[in-house]
Amino acid sequence: MAQVGARTWSWIVLLGLIGQVAWAVENMYLNVFVHETITDNPQVLALLVSTSAVAATVATLLVGAASDRRGRRREFIAIGYVLWGITTAGFGLISPQSAGELGSAQNAVAIAVVSIVLLDCVMSFLGSGANDAAFQAWVTDNTVPANRAKVDGVIQAMPLLAMLLVFGALDPLTQDGAWGAFFAVVGGVTAVVGAASWWGLRGAEAVPRPSGSYLSSVLHGLRPSTVRGNPWLYYTLAAWAVLGVSFQVFLPYLIIYVEKYLGIEGYALVLACVLIGASVLSILGGRLLAAHGVLRALPIVVVGYVTGLLAMFVARAQPVVILAGIAAIGGFLVAVAGLSATVRNLTPADRVGQVQGLRMIAAVLVPSVIGPFIGAAVISGADETYVDLGVTKQVPTPWIFIAAAVVALLVVLPLRALQRAGVKQQQETAA
Repeated sequence: MAQVGARTWSWIVLLGLIGQVAWAVENMYLNVFVHETITDNPQVLALLVSTSAVAATVATLLVGAASDRRGRRREFIAIGYVLWGITTAGFGLISPQSAGELGSAQNAVAIAVVSIVLLDCVMSFLGSGANDAAFQAWVTDNTVPANRAKVDGVIQAMPLLAMLLVFGALDPLTQDGAWGAFFAVVGGVTAVVGAASWWGLRGAEAVPRPSGSYLSSVLHGLRPSTVRGNPWLYYTLAAWAVLGVSFQVFLPYLIIYVEKYLGIEGYALVLACVLIGASVLSILGGRLLAAHGVLRALPIVVVGYVTGLLAMFVARAQPVVILAGIAAIGGFLVAVAGLSATVRNLTPADRVGQVQGLRMIAAVLVPSVIGPFIGAAVISGADETYVDLGVTKQVPTPWIFIAAAVVALLVVLPLRALQRAGVKQQQETAA
């Protein structure tokens, strides 16, 4: 197996981890921040996730194509991470109290909601341009098919390790209501790492440049002719989208569910155990995928993911919640590691940045636009509440895990199409 150099590994881990620390804030803690300080309306949380996903996808399409045409990734990574950190720090400036200074007290919550949604869109645009477009393209440039499943197994563990880092180091700030300091620390670290990458990032930079105009590069992957010419790639992306929708049905509400529905006061410890266990599964799973083949192993991994979701539905005791969470989140990450490595292997050499936009559509846009609203509908339909300081608030229920499991089972359709396409290609090659 081809080896990834120590310097390349160090930047994969550093940029991957710090990028995911910033995404952990946006994907999970921002929802908690809004729930605790602005509104408990689950539709607002779903709106926050979906609009930022649209901004992130547009950024990845635009920046990915631009980095292809420039033939370099470093500038997009470094400058993007710095701006990403600055906007992340800005979340701490928004509250109904500060919004009330811009308008009447009656409209303070509405102003705060609009402000947080707009800032989240800007932050997501900058973060996705730097991380999902430029950094992910740089990883593809600096890996080969023989080591990509292993590398993606590590990359897929980064979100969990990032959340673990945030829980361990910064969760006390959120418990004390020091949201401004929380966002400032995460934003500052992200900006510093971005500045360091300007001088420290090395690797393959002279990437093949696509022909045609910039607009044609942006739209190339969305053309029906491109889809017909690359069925394997698009079947893989479709499978990724289905699993992503399933994951987003429950992920935005997970912390709130553990803390408020299950009543586990030390939820950070529970989530830390889940994150560590799922991270280990992801790293080991990436190695197993590389050794035994992605297509052969994926159905088994998906079964493990669905089993974990069903276990989460019935789990109430803390140890059982931990084990179920490890199975569910770990299974999802191993499946995505295999799909991600397959997408890299099927990516044309002159379209690496552009394909990151397609990855975002499958991995973020479709899941984030559909999944949270399914979860919100389930939560609203269950109509379970709790009282916080005299205020009645809605709370997520275990049915979000059943909904996620039902969606996950639909992945059999693109996986079967992918396997049939593989058999057909093998027959054509033999002939």
